[in-house]
Amino acid sequence: MKRRLPDAFYNPLSVGGAALAAVSFATIVFLTAVDLLTTQPAAYIGIVSYVILPVPLLLGLIIVLIGILRERGRRKRGMPASRLLYTVDLNSPRQRTAATIVATGTVILLLFTAYGSYRTFEWTESVSFCGTTCHAVMEPEFTAYQNSPHARVKCVDCHVGSGATWYVRSKLSGAYQVYAVLANVYPRPIPTPIHNLRPAQETCEQCHWPVHFSGDKSVVNTYFRSDDQNSRWTIALLMKIGGGHADRGAPGGIHWHMNIDNEITYASSDTLRQSIPWVRIRNRATGEMREFTVRDAPLSGEELGRLPRNRMDCIDCHNRPSHIYRPPVRIVDQSLALGRISTAIPGIRAAAVDLLVHPFLTSGEAADSIPILLHDTYEKRMGTIPDSLRPLLDAAAMELRDQYRRNFFPAMGVSWKAYPNNIGHMTDLGCFRCHDGNHVSPDGRVISKDCNTCHTIMYQGPAPRPTALTAGGLAFQHPEDVGDAWRSTNCKECHSGQ
Repeated sequence: MKRRLPDAFYNPLSVGGAALAAVSFATIVFLTAVDLLTTQPAAYIGIVSYVILPVPLLLGLIIVLIGILRERGRRKRGMPASRLLYTVDLNSPRQRTAATIVATGTVILLLFTAYGSYRTFEWTESVSFCGTTCHAVMEPEFTAYQNSPHARVKCVDCHVGSGATWYVRSKLSGAYQVYAVLANVYPRPIPTPIHNLRPAQETCEQCHWPVHFSGDKSVVNTYFRSDDQNSRWTIALLMKIGGGHADRGAPGGIHWHMNIDNEITYASSDTLRQSIPWVRIRNRATGEMREFTVRDAPLSGEELGRLPRNRMDCIDCHNRPSHIYRPPVRIVDQSLALGRISTAIPGIRAAAVDLLVHPFLTSGEAADSIPILLHDTYEKRMGTIPDSLRPLLDAAAMELRDQYRRNFFPAMGVSWKAYPNNIGHMTDLGCFRCHDGNHVSPDGRVISKDCNTCHTIMYQGPAPRPTALTAGGLAFQHPEDVGDAWRSTNCKECHSGQ
């Protein structure tokens, strides 16, 4: 058979390198075709095709070159030529048949290898891979994700996104995580990756377009008191979502904080960014800047200079967009409002909250114990539980079991206490990290704590639904008689979530 390549190529090392390069090239061609032909290609496929696979392709070509140079050196030194294990002569019918079979098998193998590679990387970016591969470790995150507003968004779309840099960073981080799981040295609970999150402009804003953050939103919150009547209290709010775009008026409302016309930088003195002693606001249009520092226990300039500074984006407020662990009071209030727990059960609000904060050791123990403990509570309270109340208690127990399964994971130390939620200000500091009336600029301006900055109270009272709304807004009225204490005290100081 006539050789079309230099004689020095026909040595085991060069042929092996050529085979490696050929397999890599065929896989690249296949994945590129998939990337071009599919309407929704996998997030990693371009990275695999254009970043990962070129490495073995280049390595194979280098091996080919090394083999050729090595073979030429051998011949110059008078050494015998390296011989392949087999000599192919296509003039021989037997060898032609064998070559045809080998070539056909190789092509089929390459196709299956390419398809298998694609399916493997498609699996590694799937939600099931992220959530179930390390089941015990990721169970809280996977469970919360399935019950979140982003349940149809893939994990990698937020945690990795597109581009080779963040893919490599995620894989390096993942390598340590694999080691931590195998060596059983991972923390419980898993800390939120606040400090290495990708900027929201490259993830969140791919779907949530900032220029369309505008208008107001009606929100009705229903609360219940911990009395025997489970007294209802409803607050109807007009949330000033706001935003900003020249075609929609001047920036305002809650999304005024976004990087549209304003740039907000802050310093935090704790790892969870709950304590913010310094804030700087820069108006992009005018370049005007104003700095605010806390009045109580202010830090020196040197101390502030040592604190990490962060540019505010979506995640600073929406810090639990998918992995939400709700506090017991919110869980029970919602279940009561939806009728999943009957308000006809005397004192059920207080009893249900007490059950959810009970120190169960495992989720299985909670599932077994909640119905028993709930019935025991009412037997001690009533002596004999009326027959009419038993089915209501059974339904309440089933609802509490389900809510516990979704929000509490004792083995991993996960509950609402582990992860502060910065949306709102009831059970966590949230907005009050800055809007506490305690951040003052050198010229005397204060970051306001006024309720009407972010929302207007349209109705508040015991009626299940607002019967009349007040467009001008109402002054806040606390359901309990606390006087004016709510004006100077953050909600979190009394409302711990339980």
